[in-house]
Amino acid sequence: MWRALTIAFSIVLFPLLAGAQDYPSRAVRVIVPTPAGSATDMAMRLVAPGLGSVLGQQFVIDNRAGAGGRIGTEVAAQAAADGYTLVLGTPGTLTIMQYVQKNVPYQTLRDFAPIGLISQGPYLLVAHPSVPARNVKGLLALAKAQPGKLNYGSAGTGATNHLAMELFKSMSGAKIIHVPYKGGALATTAILSGEIDLTMLSIGPMLPHVRAGKLRALGITSAKRFALLPDVPAIGESGVPGFEAITWFGLLAPAGTPSAVLARLVDALRKVLGAPEMREKFQARGAEAGGRYGDEFAELIRRETDAFGTLVRKSGMRFN
Repeated sequence: MWRALTIAFSIVLFPLLAGAQDYPSRAVRVIVPTPAGSATDMAMRLVAPGLGSVLGQQFVIDNRAGAGGRIGTEVAAQAAADGYTLVLGTPGTLTIMQYVQKNVPYQTLRDFAPIGLISQGPYLLVAHPSVPARNVKGLLALAKAQPGKLNYGSAGTGATNHLAMELFKSMSGAKIIHVPYKGGALATTAILSGEIDLTMLSIGPMLPHVRAGKLRALGITSAKRFALLPDVPAIGESGVPGFEAITWFGLLAPAGTPSAVLARLVDALRKVLGAPEMREKFQARGAEAGGRYGDEFAELIRRETDAFGTLVRKSGMRFN
C-alpha cells in the first residue's frame, strides 16, 4: 500500500518539479499596464533583457494600457499561474485602485504572488519660479498666510502623487488646492507654463527643469536626502516630521504560480538588479534598483494599502 502511495505521489509531483527545473522553456510575457514610453514601461524595458539573459528566454513586453492600469492588471490576474505571464505593478494598480475605482475585480495579495521591486524612488516637490517660497518651511508659511491661494497639479485624481500630496497637506495643515491632469506629462507642462504653482512628481522628469532654473526644488519625499540632489532637504527635515512617500515598480506573478518558479524569478531579478551598471541606470533616473523581494515586497503592498485607505477615509476624498 505504502509503495503504491509513493508511486502515485511521485507521478503527481515529478511533472511539477521537472517543470520548475526546466522553467522557462519558452518566452515569458510581461504585461505592462501603461503605454509604451511611460516611466513604468521604461523601467521594465531596462530590466527585461537582463532577465532574459539570466534565464535563457526572452522576456516580451505586452503593453495593456487603460483605466489607470486596471485593464492590464486584470488580464494578468486571470492568466495561467505557470510563470509565463507576469505583470509590472505600481502603487496605483496594486494599493490605491480599490479606493479610487468601483468594483475592481482583483485583490492584490489574493490574486498575485509578489516577486520583487524593480525600482523605488521619491517624488520631488517643485514650485514655479513665480512662487516666492524657497523651501518647504517657506511654502508652509506662505500657505498659512494665504490659505487656499496656492494650487498644485497631479497626474490625476487618485494618482499616487495626488495621494502623496494630500498626505503632505494632511500632515502639515497646508491649505493648497488640487488641480488634476490626465497624466504627469500634462502636469509638468502646466507648471512650466505657470498654470499651476506646485507639483510633486518623480525626480527623473523634473531634474532637467530644476537644473535649467525653470522649476525650483523645495523638498524631496524620501526619509533622507537623495544622492542626485544632495542640497535639496527631505520634507521630513523641513517642517513636516515623519513625512515620507515613495513610488515604485514591482514584478508579480498570478497567485498559484509554483514556488520553485517564483524562486527562480526572484533569484534572477536579484542578479539583474544587483549589477552595478543597472544600479547606475536607475540612479540616473532618480530611483534605486530593487530592495524588496517576495515576502518583503508583499509586506510593503499590505502596509501601503492600509495607509492609503486610512488617508482616503480621513481626508473625505471622493472618486468616481
